[in-house]
Amino acid sequence: MSIQRHDHDAPLDAHEPHAAMSGSRFLVSILITSFVLAAEVAGGILTHSLALLSDAAHVFLDIFALALGYGAILLSRRSATGRHSYGFFRMKVLAAFINGATLLIVSFEILKEAVVRFMQPREVIAGPMLIVAAIGLAANLLVALVLRGHDHEDLNARAAFLHVLGDALSSVGVIIAGFIMLILGWHWVDPLVSVLIAVVILRGAFRVLREAVHILNEGSPQNAQSEDVSAAMSGVPGVRGVHDVHVWSLEPGFRLLTAHVVLENQELAATQTIMDRIKAVLEERFGIEHTTIQFECEDCGQCRPALHA
Repeated sequence: MSIQRHDHDAPLDAHEPHAAMSGSRFLVSILITSFVLAAEVAGGILTHSLALLSDAAHVFLDIFALALGYGAILLSRRSATGRHSYGFFRMKVLAAFINGATLLIVSFEILKEAVVRFMQPREVIAGPMLIVAAIGLAANLLVALVLRGHDHEDLNARAAFLHVLGDALSSVGVIIAGFIMLILGWHWVDPLVSVLIAVVILRGAFRVLREAVHILNEGSPQNAQSEDVSAAMSGVPGVRGVHDVHVWSLEPGFRLLTAHVVLENQELAATQTIMDRIKAVLEERFGIEHTTIQFECEDCGQCRPALHA
């Protein structure tokens, strides 16, 4: 005997994207960061500072990341369609992947140029370099303050905030290098700081790419492995067993699940209580918001799709 009862959660479109920060904050951040980019490129060319140009490359990627994030947020708000039944939440993940790949390319270019500067040192005009770097630092801190007002559950906004904060730390490195060159005349410090900046960018790029590829490959979210989820569901009273469990993310923080649940013999009316308990366990322990669960009878073999949540 198959169970034909249906229960539906809120539709997929009702999910509030984890990008609640208003687009205006992204636009303000892009405007401020563009000013920093222009100042650092001009300052790097005039002072021959590779560290300043390296930081400018990082600032360019900040603008690129902010623009991608803003565009992805706009697209992610679009409703699901017949061709895109899950909506457009993955646009933010694609944006992160593109951003990570670009970070890798720029980091390797900075490292290559730093090696050339070590072999062929070039005098750096430290005074103007310090002024431009200080302006960049002030602007980066201002952008960080703008982004800091985001919803702390908004992973996309939090990542943007940390990205700009890291750029501010890079500006601090450039300022320290400028003081050392101004006081001690050690011009090799400039490419050394560039190498350190490149390493910081590379580390962040690998982390972004790893997470983006994991999500695009339908990997199980952190702390929500299929085995652990199956065990938790099996512990609900009235559940005999669980199989065909799949857990994945549309974007960071938006987790989905499909599963087959074998029930012990009982009245049909009791199945709603079991479903409510399963959903509570999945949401409280694993943060899984959207579930599609098929109930099966213990003694009736494979059943047709029965109950959805």
